[in-house]
Amino acid sequence: MTWELVFVSGGEGRIIAGVDSAKPKGTIRQGVRFALQGLNQLLWPAVCINCAESICETDKSLCRRCWDELLGCTGGDYCGRCGRDASKFGMVGGACPDCQSREFHFEAIARAGVYGRSLKEMIVAFKRGRTELDSVLGFLGNSALQGGGFCREIEVFVPVPLHWSRRLARGYNQSLVLAKRLRHKKAKISTDLVRIRRTKFQPMMTSPAKRAANVAGAFAVRKGHGFAGRAICLVDDIKTTGATLNECARMLKEAGASKVFALVLSVAGQNVG
Repeated sequence: MTWELVFVSGGEGRIIAGVDSAKPKGTIRQGVRFALQGLNQLLWPAVCINCAESICETDKSLCRRCWDELLGCTGGDYCGRCGRDASKFGMVGGACPDCQSREFHFEAIARAGVYGRSLKEMIVAFKRGRTELDSVLGFLGNSALQGGGFCREIEVFVPVPLHWSRRLARGYNQSLVLAKRLRHKKAKISTDLVRIRRTKFQPMMTSPAKRAANVAGAFAVRKGHGFAGRAICLVDDIKTTGATLNECARMLKEAGASKVFALVLSVAGQNVG
């Protein structure tokens, strides 16, 4: 490419780009692309979407520190029934010691990680308006989905609903935003599970029994829902005792769902070091 100074009407000088016909068009396009990338980096430097530290274009949205902390929260063995940290050698009948005597209305759960460090920071920010974090959180959700062991069975994704008043105040349901980021060949998203009663915030509840009582009867399904005979996957950001997921799964089973699974970004109450 050649650059020329030309004059237009009124005597104004402008620099324009001219095409060097001796060079292949592919080389020209590549040069233009590199030039634009450099200009974009100069005018709008890339920053970590979590902590706003400067990063390179190739760092894929997060800085090195946030990636390291995120990796410290993800991976590892966990119980496929309750989602808590558990060694595969300590499982009995598909359940860890912590959930042997508990009743769950969902068949299995997949998680991206534990609620701590960068993952906690991103989830909290995601719920407070930072919806651009859906790219990284969606990547984690998809990774958990693929490793959960029930991906192929899923026919419908159902985001855990917010009460209409909280959705109006926030502007969106973070679980629905996350569900839209999930990749699946056949499963569709349904919002026919609704929250009909505004409950207290679950973190305010001090025991599993109080959490369960808080959400009891808080959900219902719309008429014409189409859940009967379907394998459903609930989608949420955080699981603590599982009371909310359990109540949602119970309602879906009452509506005729054949199976209910759960996918969450994180499980709280874990030691992350």
